[in-house]
Amino acid sequence: MTSSNNRTVPSAMTIAGSDSGGGAGIQADLKTFAALGVYGTSCVTAITAQNTVGVTGIHEIPQDLITDQIKCVMEDIGADAVKTGMLSSTAIVEAVSRELSKYKVTNVVVDPVMVAKSGDALLKREAVQAVRDLMLPLATVVTPNIPEAEVLTELNIASIEDMKTAAKALVDMGCHSAVVKGGHMMGPASDLLYDGAEYHVFSVERIDTVNTHGTGCTFASAIASGLAKGLTLYESVSDAKQFITDSIKSSFVIGSGHGPLNHFHRFWK
Repeated sequence: MTSSNNRTVPSAMTIAGSDSGGGAGIQADLKTFAALGVYGTSCVTAITAQNTVGVTGIHEIPQDLITDQIKCVMEDIGADAVKTGMLSSTAIVEAVSRELSKYKVTNVVVDPVMVAKSGDALLKREAVQAVRDLMLPLATVVTPNIPEAEVLTELNIASIEDMKTAAKALVDMGCHSAVVKGGHMMGPASDLLYDGAEYHVFSVERIDTVNTHGTGCTFASAIASGLAKGLTLYESVSDAKQFITDSIKSSFVIGSGHGPLNHFHRFWK
Protein backbone atom coordinates (compact mmCIF):
# COMPACT_ATOMS: atom_id res chain seq x y z
CA MET A 1 0.00 0.00 0.00
CA THR A 2 1.15 3.52 -0.75
CA SER A 3 -0.47 6.80 0.17
CA SER A 4 -2.11 9.12 -2.30
CA ASN A 5 0.54 11.81 -1.96
CA ASN A 6 3.40 12.41 -4.38
CA ARG A 7 6.03 10.33 -2.60
CA THR A 8 8.67 9.32 -5.15
CA VAL A 9 10.83 6.99 -3.07
CA PRO A 10 9.94 3.50 -1.84
CA SER A 11 8.92 3.33 1.80
CA ALA A 12 8.88 0.53 4.37
CA MET A 13 7.59 0.47 7.92
CA THR A 14 9.02 -1.57 10.76
CA ILE A 15 6.70 -2.65 13.58
CA ALA A 16 9.03 -3.89 16.29
CA GLY A 17 10.71 -3.28 19.62
CA SER A 18 13.36 -0.68 20.37
CA ASP A 19 16.90 -1.84 21.20
CA SER A 20 18.70 0.72 23.36
CA GLY A 21 22.02 -0.79 22.26
CA GLY A 22 21.23 0.03 18.64
CA GLY A 23 22.11 -3.37 17.21
CA ALA A 24 18.72 -4.97 16.66
CA GLY A 25 15.02 -4.15 16.56
CA ILE A 26 13.75 -0.82 15.27
CA GLN A 27 17.25 0.59 15.13
CA ALA A 28 18.62 -2.21 12.94
CA ASP A 29 15.55 -2.09 10.72
CA LEU A 30 15.80 1.64 10.04
CA LYS A 31 19.53 1.38 9.37
CA THR A 32 18.84 -1.39 6.86
CA PHE A 33 16.12 0.56 5.08
CA ALA A 34 18.39 3.61 4.82
CA ALA A 35 21.36 1.60 3.58
CA LEU A 36 19.25 0.02 0.86
CA GLY A 37 17.66 3.22 -0.43
CA VAL A 38 14.25 2.89 1.21
CA TYR A 39 12.55 5.52 3.37
CA GLY A 40 11.90 3.97 6.76
CA THR A 41 9.02 4.60 9.16
CA SER A 42 8.33 2.86 12.44
CA CYS A 43 5.85 1.68 15.01
CA VAL A 44 7.46 0.89 18.38
CA THR A 45 5.77 -2.06 20.09
CA ALA A 46 8.04 -2.26 23.15
CA ILE A 47 10.96 -0.45 24.70
CA THR A 48 13.79 -2.71 25.80
CA ALA A 49 16.76 -1.90 28.00
CA GLN A 50 19.51 -3.96 26.41
CA ASN A 51 23.07 -3.93 25.21
CA THR A 52 25.42 -6.45 23.60
CA VAL A 53 25.33 -8.63 26.72
CA GLY A 54 21.63 -8.97 27.54
CA VAL A 55 18.15 -7.55 28.07
CA THR A 56 17.49 -6.07 31.50
CA GLY A 57 14.02 -4.64 31.01
CA ILE A 58 11.00 -4.63 28.68
CA HIS A 59 8.12 -2.14 28.66
CA GLU A 60 5.28 -2.89 26.25
CA ILE A 61 3.66 0.05 24.49
CA PRO A 62 -0.12 0.36 25.05
CA GLN A 63 -2.14 -1.13 22.21
CA ASP A 64 -3.96 2.13 21.42
CA LEU A 65 -0.64 3.89 20.88
CA ILE A 66 0.57 1.04 18.65
CA THR A 67 -2.62 1.41 16.63
CA ASP A 68 -2.17 5.18 16.41
CA GLN A 69 1.42 4.85 15.19
CA ILE A 70 0.38 2.55 12.35
CA LYS A 71 -2.59 4.78 11.48
CA CYS A 72 -0.45 7.93 11.35
CA VAL A 73 2.05 6.35 8.99
CA MET A 74 -0.46 4.61 6.74
CA GLU A 75 -2.81 7.57 6.31
CA ASP A 76 -0.07 10.04 5.40
CA ILE A 77 3.09 8.35 4.15
CA GLY A 78 1.92 4.84 3.36
CA ALA A 79 4.14 1.77 3.08
CA ASP A 80 5.26 -0.29 0.11
CA ALA A 81 6.25 -3.02 2.57
CA VAL A 82 5.93 -3.71 6.28
CA LYS A 83 8.30 -5.74 8.42
CA THR A 84 7.18 -6.97 11.83
CA GLY A 85 9.56 -7.96 14.59
CA MET A 86 9.03 -8.10 18.35
CA LEU A 87 5.31 -8.51 19.08
CA SER A 88 5.67 -9.62 22.66
CA SER A 89 2.08 -10.31 23.73
CA THR A 90 -1.19 -11.67 22.36
CA ALA A 91 -2.78 -8.23 22.67
CA ILE A 92 -0.01 -6.63 20.61
CA VAL A 93 -0.24 -9.36 17.95
CA GLU A 94 -3.99 -8.76 17.77
CA ALA A 95 -3.59 -4.98 17.45
CA VAL A 96 -0.93 -5.21 14.72
CA SER A 97 -2.73 -7.88 12.70
CA ARG A 98 -5.95 -5.90 12.87
CA GLU A 99 -4.30 -2.74 11.53
CA LEU A 100 -2.38 -4.52 8.76
CA SER A 101 -5.63 -6.13 7.64
CA LYS A 102 -7.45 -2.79 7.81
CA TYR A 103 -4.94 -1.07 5.52
CA LYS A 104 -4.59 -4.09 3.21
CA VAL A 105 -0.79 -4.09 3.25
CA THR A 106 0.40 -6.28 0.38
CA ASN A 107 4.08 -6.88 1.23
CA VAL A 108 4.38 -8.13 4.81
CA VAL A 109 7.58 -9.69 6.14
CA VAL A 110 6.95 -11.40 9.49
CA ASP A 111 10.05 -12.02 11.58
CA PRO A 112 8.65 -14.07 14.51
CA VAL A 113 11.09 -12.73 17.11
CA MET A 114 11.07 -14.94 20.18
CA VAL A 115 14.51 -14.77 21.84
CA ALA A 116 17.26 -12.13 21.85
CA LYS A 117 20.82 -13.03 20.88
CA SER A 118 21.60 -13.06 24.61
CA GLY A 119 18.96 -15.73 25.22
CA ASP A 120 16.37 -13.41 26.80
CA ALA A 121 12.73 -14.10 25.89
CA LEU A 122 11.03 -11.47 23.70
CA LEU A 123 7.74 -13.28 23.05
CA LYS A 124 5.43 -14.54 25.76
CA ARG A 125 4.73 -18.26 25.44
CA GLU A 126 0.98 -17.74 25.31
CA ALA A 127 1.37 -15.41 22.30
CA VAL A 128 2.82 -18.08 20.01
CA GLN A 129 -0.62 -19.31 18.95
CA ALA A 130 -1.67 -15.77 18.14
CA VAL A 131 1.34 -15.44 15.84
CA ARG A 132 0.30 -18.67 14.11
CA ASP A 133 -3.35 -17.68 13.79
CA LEU A 134 -3.12 -13.97 13.07
CA MET A 135 0.29 -13.07 11.63
CA LEU A 136 1.13 -16.02 9.38
CA PRO A 137 -1.96 -15.58 7.17
CA LEU A 138 -0.90 -11.96 6.57
CA ALA A 139 2.68 -12.80 5.69
CA THR A 140 4.11 -12.48 2.21
CA VAL A 141 7.05 -14.27 3.81
CA VAL A 142 7.83 -15.41 7.35
CA THR A 143 11.51 -15.58 8.37
CA PRO A 144 12.06 -17.76 11.47
CA ASN A 145 15.42 -19.11 12.54
CA ILE A 146 15.53 -22.80 13.36
CA PRO A 147 14.48 -22.53 17.04
CA GLU A 148 11.60 -20.23 16.07
CA ALA A 149 10.54 -22.53 13.23
CA GLU A 150 10.59 -25.48 15.64
CA VAL A 151 8.29 -23.63 18.04
CA LEU A 152 5.86 -22.56 15.32
CA THR A 153 5.70 -25.95 13.58
CA GLU A 154 6.42 -28.26 16.55
CA LEU A 155 8.95 -30.09 14.36
CA ASN A 156 12.60 -30.96 15.00
CA ILE A 157 14.97 -29.38 12.47
CA ALA A 158 18.48 -30.75 12.01
CA SER A 159 19.04 -30.77 8.23
CA ILE A 160 18.15 -29.04 4.98
CA GLU A 161 15.44 -31.63 4.43
CA ASP A 162 13.98 -30.80 7.84
CA MET A 163 14.06 -27.12 6.90
CA LYS A 164 12.07 -27.95 3.76
CA THR A 165 9.47 -29.80 5.82
CA ALA A 166 9.18 -26.92 8.27
CA ALA A 167 8.94 -24.30 5.52
CA LYS A 168 6.12 -26.22 3.86
CA ALA A 169 4.35 -26.57 7.20
CA LEU A 170 4.55 -22.80 7.69
CA VAL A 171 3.06 -22.17 4.25
CA ASP A 172 0.34 -24.68 5.04
CA MET A 173 -0.49 -22.52 8.08
CA GLY A 174 -1.44 -19.69 5.76
CA CYS A 175 1.60 -17.60 4.84
CA HIS A 176 2.49 -17.09 1.18
CA SER A 177 6.10 -18.22 1.58
CA ALA A 178 8.70 -19.00 4.23
CA VAL A 179 12.43 -18.57 4.74
CA VAL A 180 13.87 -20.89 7.39
CA LYS A 181 17.24 -19.51 8.46
CA GLY A 182 19.93 -22.11 9.11
CA GLY A 183 22.37 -20.09 11.17
CA HIS A 184 21.93 -22.41 14.16
CA MET A 185 23.11 -25.48 12.20
CA MET A 186 26.74 -26.47 11.77
CA GLY A 187 28.49 -26.03 8.44
CA PRO A 188 27.74 -23.38 5.82
CA ALA A 189 25.24 -20.64 6.65
CA SER A 190 22.28 -21.87 4.62
CA ASP A 191 18.83 -20.30 4.42
CA LEU A 192 15.94 -22.01 2.67
CA LEU A 193 13.12 -20.25 0.80
CA TYR A 194 9.90 -22.08 -0.02
CA ASP A 195 7.59 -19.99 -2.18
CA GLY A 196 4.71 -22.42 -2.13
CA ALA A 197 5.94 -24.22 -5.23
CA GLU A 198 9.74 -24.44 -5.23
CA TYR A 199 12.59 -24.62 -2.72
CA HIS A 200 15.66 -22.40 -3.01
CA VAL A 201 18.75 -22.69 -0.81
CA PHE A 202 21.01 -19.68 -0.27
CA SER A 203 24.31 -20.83 1.19
CA VAL A 204 27.58 -19.07 2.03
CA GLU A 205 30.65 -20.00 4.03
CA ARG A 206 30.10 -19.41 7.72
CA ILE A 207 31.85 -16.31 9.11
CA ASP A 208 33.67 -16.79 12.42
CA THR A 209 32.57 -13.82 14.53
CA VAL A 210 30.56 -13.04 17.67
CA ASN A 211 29.31 -9.80 16.13
CA THR A 212 25.94 -11.09 14.99
CA HIS A 213 23.53 -9.01 17.08
CA GLY A 214 20.57 -8.05 14.92
CA THR A 215 21.12 -10.49 12.06
CA GLY A 216 17.51 -11.69 11.98
CA CYS A 217 16.08 -8.17 12.13
CA THR A 218 18.45 -6.97 9.42
CA PHE A 219 17.78 -9.91 7.10
CA ALA A 220 14.01 -9.49 7.33
CA SER A 221 14.27 -5.73 6.82
CA ALA A 222 16.49 -6.25 3.78
CA ILE A 223 13.84 -8.55 2.30
CA ALA A 224 11.19 -5.91 2.99
CA SER A 225 13.39 -3.31 1.31
CA GLY A 226 13.60 -5.40 -1.84
CA LEU A 227 9.84 -5.92 -1.92
CA ALA A 228 9.27 -2.19 -1.35
CA LYS A 229 11.42 -1.45 -4.40
CA GLY A 230 9.40 -3.82 -6.55
CA LEU A 231 11.79 -6.76 -6.66
CA THR A 232 10.45 -10.31 -6.76
CA LEU A 233 10.49 -12.38 -3.60
CA TYR A 234 13.39 -14.48 -4.89
CA GLU A 235 15.38 -11.35 -5.79
CA SER A 236 14.58 -9.79 -2.43
CA VAL A 237 15.76 -12.84 -0.47
CA SER A 238 18.86 -13.26 -2.64
CA ASP A 239 19.85 -9.61 -2.25
CA ALA A 240 19.11 -9.75 1.49
CA LYS A 241 21.39 -12.77 1.86
CA GLN A 242 24.22 -10.88 0.17
CA PHE A 243 23.59 -7.78 2.28
CA ILE A 244 23.57 -9.69 5.57
CA THR A 245 26.72 -11.60 4.61
CA ASP A 246 28.62 -8.42 3.75
CA SER A 247 27.32 -6.72 6.91
CA ILE A 248 28.62 -9.57 9.07
CA LYS A 249 31.96 -9.68 7.25
CA SER A 250 32.52 -6.00 7.98
CA SER A 251 31.10 -6.02 11.52
CA PHE A 252 32.98 -4.31 14.32
CA VAL A 253 33.42 -4.55 18.06
CA ILE A 254 30.94 -2.58 20.16
CA GLY A 255 30.51 -3.56 23.80
CA SER A 256 31.66 -6.78 25.43
CA GLY A 257 29.10 -9.25 24.08
CA HIS A 258 27.55 -9.84 20.66
CA GLY A 259 28.46 -6.76 18.66
CA PRO A 260 26.35 -5.31 15.83
CA LEU A 261 26.58 -5.73 12.10
CA ASN A 262 27.94 -2.99 9.87
CA HIS A 263 24.77 -1.91 8.09
CA PHE A 264 26.65 0.86 6.31
CA HIS A 265 29.53 -1.22 4.97
CA ARG A 266 28.88 0.14 1.49
CA PHE A 267 29.47 3.71 2.69
CA TRP A 268 31.91 3.51 5.59
CA LYS A 269 35.61 3.07 4.95
